[in-house]
Amino acid sequence: MMRCSLGFSVPQRLLHLGYNLLLPVVLLLGVGPWLLKMSKRGGLSMRLLERVAIYDDEAEFALGGVVYVHAVSVGEVMVALKLIRAWQGIYPNERFLLVPTTSTGYDVALRMAPANVSVVYSPVDLPCVIRRVLKRFEPKQIVLMESELWPNLLVEARRAGVPVSVANARLSERSESRYTKFAWASAGYFALFNRFAVQESRDVARWRGIGVPAEAIEVTGSVKFDQQGADAVEAINEAFQEMLSGLSSGKRVVMALSTHAGEEALIGEACIDLEEVFYVVVPRHAERRAEVKLELEQLGYEVVLRSELEQVGGSRPACLVIDSTGEMRDWVALADLAIVGKSFIGKGGQNPCEAIAASVPVIVGPAMNNFEPLVSMLHERSAIFLAQASVASLRSTVSVALQDRAQSEAMVSRAQAVLSAHDGATLRTVEALRIGSS
Repeated sequence: MMRCSLGFSVPQRLLHLGYNLLLPVVLLLGVGPWLLKMSKRGGLSMRLLERVAIYDDEAEFALGGVVYVHAVSVGEVMVALKLIRAWQGIYPNERFLLVPTTSTGYDVALRMAPANVSVVYSPVDLPCVIRRVLKRFEPKQIVLMESELWPNLLVEARRAGVPVSVANARLSERSESRYTKFAWASAGYFALFNRFAVQESRDVARWRGIGVPAEAIEVTGSVKFDQQGADAVEAINEAFQEMLSGLSSGKRVVMALSTHAGEEALIGEACIDLEEVFYVVVPRHAERRAEVKLELEQLGYEVVLRSELEQVGGSRPACLVIDSTGEMRDWVALADLAIVGKSFIGKGGQNPCEAIAASVPVIVGPAMNNFEPLVSMLHERSAIFLAQASVASLRSTVSVALQDRAQSEAMVSRAQAVLSAHDGATLRTVEALRIGSS
């Protein structure tokens, strides 16, 4: 493979050396808690050896010329799959290696990856491991989803002459502040990227301000928000519809999406006295099922788990907990109202776009900074409901959203108009990345 100069300054070289000295220590200290977390999520298996570039079935993977797509968790994997399907639609002979980090992302990738897409766990960012991965798969290019920065992956890819791009690039205010503060260190790494396919034109100056070369930036729009992409909203899942209809008995379905600890009970308490509401929870992490069920039962709900779907009986309010992964798109299409998690007790919010695309009105909490400027645009155009992190505020907002159907329908229409600015982003991103690798 071709060897290329990094162009690091002396301080940047020292920083990179320090990173490589410290990282093994951090990995050793963190391996115990990490394995415990993986066991709770059901992710322990021999496939974890892929983290150190040891593969148990060499014949499964063909060497040479794959597009290496790195995605961290379920959300990034879903966006990566959307991008890959569109890419294959234009260039059907292209082969991909999808590289998730979390066990849940890995499971979704295995289950949903199309033909010509292999799936392995992402490697730890050690130089020797990264070199083994590059030698093993010989990628023609590397694509990182959204905003990941892996120093040794960047360095070893540059040394091997493999171009690295970022798809669906986003930069939060917090990340921008951190990178700006340490620009003397991070600018050297950003200069190693070949292409940034960014979501918003207003972000171009911010990316340039932290060291990304102007010629490497192209505004493509958001793959996640693109409703014309390969994963546009599909028909109602009739099996899920039948399950939910049998449980809800004609009540209005209020669905809490990608919730974090404490939010299920907060939203549940707001809904429990609303007689017309059937409450559905989609926790961000399915392994929290027992905790979520217990908290809701303590409120007075009779809880049904998606994995069990026991017969509901009795006079207490009932609710459904979707303790599965990768099904949210199908379930949210059946909701009358969606409430976005990680925006009340959590920080940063989750993606509201799947609900909007399914023509479902959306309530968000006060902490949606991970989806700026989109959420501000939606709020300015009266396209979403905003509730505070209190039972009273949530109960009032849910009541208004369900009672005034005309208002809710108008809000959905305005929200979809906001998202339309990203129509075609998936195909534009494919072309930007292809150009970046030429």
